[in-house]
Amino acid sequence: MVRLSREALSPYYLEMSQFRLAFSKAGSLVSLVLVMFGVGLDYTLYPQHFTTLLGARVLTSLATLIVYGVLWTSYGLRYVRFLTLLWLALPQIMIAWMIWYTEGVDSIYFVGLHLALYATGIILPISFLENVGFGLFTYVLYAMACYGHAEGLQDFNRFAGVSLFILFSGTVSSFCTYFNERGRFNMFRLQHEVSQKNAELSRTNQALADIKGQMVQQEKMAALGTLSAGLLHELNNPVNFSLMAIDMGRQLPAVKQDELLSESLGDAREGLVRIQNIVTDLKTFAYQKPDGGNARPFLFENAARSAVRLAGFDLKGVDVTLDMPHDTHVMGDEPALIGVMINLLSNAAHAVRAAQREHPEVAVRAVIEGDRMAITVRDNGQGIPAGNLERVFEPFFTTRDVGSGLGLGLSISYGIVQRHGGTLAVRSEPGAWTEFHFHLPRPA
Repeated sequence: MVRLSREALSPYYLEMSQFRLAFSKAGSLVSLVLVMFGVGLDYTLYPQHFTTLLGARVLTSLATLIVYGVLWTSYGLRYVRFLTLLWLALPQIMIAWMIWYTEGVDSIYFVGLHLALYATGIILPISFLENVGFGLFTYVLYAMACYGHAEGLQDFNRFAGVSLFILFSGTVSSFCTYFNERGRFNMFRLQHEVSQKNAELSRTNQALADIKGQMVQQEKMAALGTLSAGLLHELNNPVNFSLMAIDMGRQLPAVKQDELLSESLGDAREGLVRIQNIVTDLKTFAYQKPDGGNARPFLFENAARSAVRLAGFDLKGVDVTLDMPHDTHVMGDEPALIGVMINLLSNAAHAVRAAQREHPEVAVRAVIEGDRMAITVRDNGQGIPAGNLERVFEPFFTTRDVGSGLGLGLSISYGIVQRHGGTLAVRSEPGAWTEFHFHLPRPA
């Protein structure tokens, strides 16, 4: 049998209190009606005492009505146990008084005590100990009513028989209460287990959806990389031919004598070298493997500069600074980490552009910490609202306009950093700055 912790039982106690309150409201009204219905019994059995007995019933009904009103206030839920036992006790006190006032041991009103005991055990959601106490309370009232009667306990055998009958009814009532209480607890325990299983299933489904989204994106990137690799190879050949031709042309005497032609060829060569660098960066990024099989030592500074060049369009007009130690060797999947840096730099560029800073800045900093290197990418953009800070790594979460992004970049970047034994974390001050931070392992 599963045991529930104190924290798990708190909802059970609250649910039971609400359950008791609903039953107590309905039960008190039923009790009031039954008390007044007994007027016919008084008139039939004791017509000479009818007026006095009617007064007792009216007083008991008014007291029950007051308790019913309190149950609807803010005190109802807090004191529902006490209030329930109170309106249960009122008819018992009234019946005991009627026994004393009429015939004592010979009074037929003792039947009313039994009915209350059975109704309490079968219907009302009170606890086992409360029911036992209520049964003993009922018997004490009966004994006092019989003992205090003018004729006392003249018919002791009848008193003993009724006493046994009341104790028997109280025992049966307590027995029913015990199993009712146990059944309600078992029902709650099952509901608690089902709710936990549903919550776990929901988290599992969400995780599967996240993984599916990342796998789809990785397949797209792999297909794009395969296509890009072929195109870049074809593009690199004519660039190399052009560089060779320019270098040969610059050696000609005529070119050396014509300053304008020499300068033009130099500019053309510089442009082709920039294209060659971009092609090299794209080839490095395109040859990444989805299974992470590219882990090797590499210079992170080179990867960061490649990312800056590849994100150059987004970073136009943004001052990008690189603060690196002398040795930036790390161990990992260079193409995948270039992709991480491109994503972080592009997001930073969008943030500073949205903030409309006079001096937009993005700072990339690396610091060696033992056998790992810590990297931070900080911008002076608009920051991230506190409500979104915990959601930035969720797949498909984005604050950009429709069509401006799928919201997968940071989620995929988080997975790549996690694959390298680190965690991609974020800090931000809304309206001031945002900083992404992660660690990479260094070669042994």
